[in-house]
Amino acid sequence: MGQKTDVFVVGGGPAGLAAAIAARQRGFSVVVADGAEPPIDKACGEGLMPDTLAVLHGLGISVNPSEGFAFRGIRFLGEAAQVDASFPTGQGIGLRRPVLHQRMIEQAEKLGVTLLWRTCVSGLSPQGVVVGGETIAARWIVGADGIRSRVRRWRGLETPVAGRPRFAFRRHYHLEPWTDCVEVYWGRNAQAYVTPVGRHDVCVVVISGSAAVRSASITEDFPELANHLGSAEASPEVGAMTLTRGFERVYRDQVALVGDASGSVDAITGEGLCLSFRQAVALADALASGDLSEYQAAHRRLARRPTWMGRLLLLLDGHAKVRDRAMRTLAAHPDLFARLVSVHVGATSPGHIAATGALLGWRFVAA
Repeated sequence: MGQKTDVFVVGGGPAGLAAAIAARQRGFSVVVADGAEPPIDKACGEGLMPDTLAVLHGLGISVNPSEGFAFRGIRFLGEAAQVDASFPTGQGIGLRRPVLHQRMIEQAEKLGVTLLWRTCVSGLSPQGVVVGGETIAARWIVGADGIRSRVRRWRGLETPVAGRPRFAFRRHYHLEPWTDCVEVYWGRNAQAYVTPVGRHDVCVVVISGSAAVRSASITEDFPELANHLGSAEASPEVGAMTLTRGFERVYRDQVALVGDASGSVDAITGEGLCLSFRQAVALADALASGDLSEYQAAHRRLARRPTWMGRLLLLLDGHAKVRDRAMRTLAAHPDLFARLVSVHVGATSPGHIAATGALLGWRFVAA
């Protein structure tokens, strides 16, 4: 054993790179290992909301709208009604996941993070991590290896899973975007997320509780969306599982979890990336103070708003009559939808969230 580092990150996706960058910004030496070869792709909606862009900026990563597509807000489209609202400040950017991953790699390299691609971590030891039969000593170990995290299992941080799995399938369509918003189509069996990601490139993700509901279902479930897509050339379909779950603890001794390895919110929220980036910053702060219990507390706090939004949206997913009534209510009171969008992007206070919930309940009952 000859190599050593302050922080060893297992997993080189966006969450792992964010944790590495944030730790390096605080002066730690950092190594990242991942068995894949970059850039790493994933089936996701590819919309970066204003709060996500703000966290990326704090990590030293600037996203140029010319690399993707700028959008002003969010639009809900249901069978009963439709409504949209602009973000309270700033704009979002639709960006292909490999492009984002490459920008994060460039920032990590610029800061001096050691990146070990095509390198599998086979276990943990009291001194550090085991890589290729050799141990790399590490003061801190970060598990950023996804929803099926081996680091979580190795360190005994598994707990019973809550929630039901859902399935997301993504395709890119080669056509000029027709919208300046992220559009969410609500169907009887699924949701479809539409994000412009280029001047002639639109990302469409279909999310459902059934693995049988895929991109081919768009024509039947979302006829308005199918009309927009027409006969546009489409990329091969890629899929992933999404799940809402949390764990009692996200650290033990010198090992901490971040991103999906530490728990996840359903993809319906569109909050996965922003949440993992915020967790990465909170984890780096805790590493700097030498107290991972601070990270545990911050992790719980950061999860509250996405969890609240996730429960609300999944309620709409599971109850057609509630969803139709809610859509009519929001269409009749667009100011309320604007408040929900503000909550969604974190441009609000806990009091505002509580007031929005109460107002939504009152308007819903009065509808």
